[in-house]
Amino acid sequence: MRRFDPHQLPESPDLSFESALWVDGKCLVAGIDEAGRGALAGPVVAGAVVLPPESSIAGRLKGVRDSKQMTPAQREQWADCIQSMALAWGVGYASHLEVDELGIVPATLLAAGRAMEAMTITPQHLLLDFLRLPGTLLPQTSLIKGDARSLSIASASVLAKTSRDHWLESMDEVYPGYGFREHKGYGTRAHRLAIHRLGMCAIHRRSFQFKQVEVTVEDLSED
Repeated sequence: MRRFDPHQLPESPDLSFESALWVDGKCLVAGIDEAGRGALAGPVVAGAVVLPPESSIAGRLKGVRDSKQMTPAQREQWADCIQSMALAWGVGYASHLEVDELGIVPATLLAAGRAMEAMTITPQHLLLDFLRLPGTLLPQTSLIKGDARSLSIASASVLAKTSRDHWLESMDEVYPGYGFREHKGYGTRAHRLAIHRLGMCAIHRRSFQFKQVEVTVEDLSED
């Protein structure tokens, strides 16, 4: 992985990496990214997106960026656009149980592999956000801050984030009181207090229990 100067980040993710591969004859380039690695509950989810090898797609998807920099409404809007414009796309899940059994990095790779399997075409090259997939013979490029540099990776991040958010929102009804609809399983103060009050539910990651779930005296006194 090449060194990268963060001052050289583009204003928004573009097609620089994709275009170079298209010129080289690799027209099926898949961007891959994940959501949920640092959460206390729920799956880790990966998205994979193959955009058409057309420079005009940058203008048509202007506004797509790292999903963490977008509002929920923006993510929903662009997720629909991405799905309609992509040559292929897929979403893959690794459950909280797989996160506990395998560890978060192997589970993330498993989700990424499942996202690729869900696509209707086989890509010729992979662009990933600070990951490498060890179980594939496909050529791949791992980019530091890939979701801020590659439009394909940013598009994948949007699909991963919206898919995971929908899943956690549905769990809010199954496990009321934890606030999954609001925090999507991340370790917010409200979530930590809910765990302290109710205990862990079935979708919490047990392997994260002691490392990340802490409730301070200040939290309790303010509750």
